[in-house]
Amino acid sequence: MLTIKEIQEIIPHRHPFLLIDYVEDYKPGEYAVGYKCVTYREDFFKGHFPGQPVMPGVLIIEALAQVGAVAILSQEEFKGKTAFFGGIKNCRFRGMVKPGDKLKLETNIVAQKGPVGIGKAKAYVDDKLVANAELTFMVGE
Repeated sequence: MLTIKEIQEIIPHRHPFLLIDYVEDYKPGEYAVGYKCVTYREDFFKGHFPGQPVMPGVLIIEALAQVGAVAILSQEEFKGKTAFFGGIKNCRFRGMVKPGDKLKLETNIVAQKGPVGIGKAKAYVDDKLVANAELTFMVGE
């Protein structure tokens, strides 16, 4: 398991854009499983949407990418670098994420050639799939 401090040693994201609270399991270059405990205090709920708070889908995808970045950037050759988005394919939103939800984030690295790769990502709330996508990443300075 990785704590916030340990996650911040691997990826460069910081508050308010660090969207994972802890990583339950990971294997460098292969996969990572993390969690975001969604609270009503999230800044995005002020405007998305007043009276009906829903976590923006793009932030769910970003959280999945951050979990994938933990898997990629924990490889020795990429320590201290940044993983950038190269693309998002086959993205589907299948449910809403609301305050009080515990968002489970899984990203499996299915292909990698040098600093470029692809991750299959899935997000769940209470074992219900709420989003999935294929994420392309590029590791840079």
